[in-house]
Amino acid sequence: MPQEDLNKLKIDSSARKSVAGGRKKKPFVIAGALVLIVTGFVLYRLGVIAPSATVDVTTVSMIYPSQSLSVLNASGYIVAQRKAAVASKVTGRLTELLVEEGSRVRKGQILARMESADVAAMKDQGTANLANARAMLKQALVERDHAAQENERYQKLAVDGYVAQSDFDMIHARHLRSLEAVKAYQAAVESAGAALAYAKVNLDYMLIRAPFDGVVLTKNADVGDIVTPLSASAASKAAVVTLADMDSLQVEVDVSETSITLIGVGQPCDIQLDALAERRFRGEVHAIVPTVDRSKATVLVKVRFCDKDPRMLPDMSAKVSFLSRGLTPEELPPRLAVHQSALIEMKDKTLAYRIEGNRAREIIVATGGLLGDMREIKSGLRPGDRVALAPRGLRDGTRIKVAER
Repeated sequence: MPQEDLNKLKIDSSARKSVAGGRKKKPFVIAGALVLIVTGFVLYRLGVIAPSATVDVTTVSMIYPSQSLSVLNASGYIVAQRKAAVASKVTGRLTELLVEEGSRVRKGQILARMESADVAAMKDQGTANLANARAMLKQALVERDHAAQENERYQKLAVDGYVAQSDFDMIHARHLRSLEAVKAYQAAVESAGAALAYAKVNLDYMLIRAPFDGVVLTKNADVGDIVTPLSASAASKAAVVTLADMDSLQVEVDVSETSITLIGVGQPCDIQLDALAERRFRGEVHAIVPTVDRSKATVLVKVRFCDKDPRMLPDMSAKVSFLSRGLTPEELPPRLAVHQSALIEMKDKTLAYRIEGNRAREIIVATGGLLGDMREIKSGLRPGDRVALAPRGLRDGTRIKVAER
C-alpha cells in the first residue's frame, strides 16, 4: 500500500482534543441550565418574574353609618325661619348705630338712635300740660268743696226762712257748676296724660330696638342716613339692620314630587354642611310645604336641627339624607370601612391586599359589622389605603396592574 494512503488512516490529534474538551464542558452546561430553571421557578413563585395581574382597586375611607340607612338624599340651604329687616316706624335721621354685622342682640336691646330733639320737645310740652291740668283740677276740687259747704248751709237757712229762696238757688247753681268743673278738669288731666304718653311713644320710636334675640346679618344704613318706613328716594333707607334668630335655623331642600312619598314629618335625617364637613348633624323633618313648584316639579321640605353649632350661618349649603330609622349614639361617629368584596374571609383570619406601588401586599385585618355594602375595619388598614377588589388568586408580593376605568 502506498505510504500516502497509510497517512490518511491516522487520527487527527486536534479533532481528538476538541471532542474531549466538549465532553468535559457538557456537565457544566447542564448544571447551569438546571440552576436557571430552578431560579426562574423560584422567582415565578415569588412573583418577581410573574406576569402582572390586572385588578380593580378601591380606597379605605371613613364613612358614617347613616349612609347605609339613607332612603333619599337632597341638597339645600340653611334658612332662618325668623328674620326681620328692622326699621323705624317714623321718618328721621340716624344719629347713632350701636351694632355691626355679627353682633348678638337680645330682645328689646337698642340697635340705633334717630334724631329726636323735636319729639323730646313735644314730650316736655306734654309733661308741662299735664302738670297744668292737674293744678287746675286741684283748684276745681277746692272750689267744689267750698261750694258744697255753702250749698249745705244755705239749704238749712232756706228751710228755716232766714234767706230768700233766690239766694239759695244762686248758691246751689254755683255748687252744681263746681261739680261739672271738676269733671272737666279731670278730663283735661286724662287728655294731657294721653298726649304725654303719645309723645313718649314717639320719642321711643326714635330708638330702634331688636324685636327678638338674634344676630345682625347686615347693616343697611349708617349714621346720617334718612330712615323712613317706606323708602321713597335713593337717599333714604327703609331698614337699618337685618336680624336673624339663630335658634330658628332650618335646612330647606327641594324634593322631587315623585319621591315625596318616601318622606314624612318627624322622619330622622342626617345633615352634612359643606362648611363643617368634619361633623354630621342629626335632624328631623319639620314640615312638608303643601305646594309643588311647577317649574321644577319639586316640593319644599323643611328639616330642623336636633344638634346645633354656633358656626352655623344662614345660606350655608347643606346635604340631607332622609333615614329609614333614627341613629343610636354609637352610630353617630364615622367608622373606617372598605367594600366587602375587597376582603377574603378565612376560618381564622380575614385578608386584604393593599396596593404598594405595583405590588399587592397581604394584610391581616380585624373587621366589624356591615355598613350597607361596606365592612367596618377595626385594625390593619388606614384611611386612604388602596386595596384590591375581588383579590382571590393574588399572593403576597404579586405584581399587579390597576385596571383602567
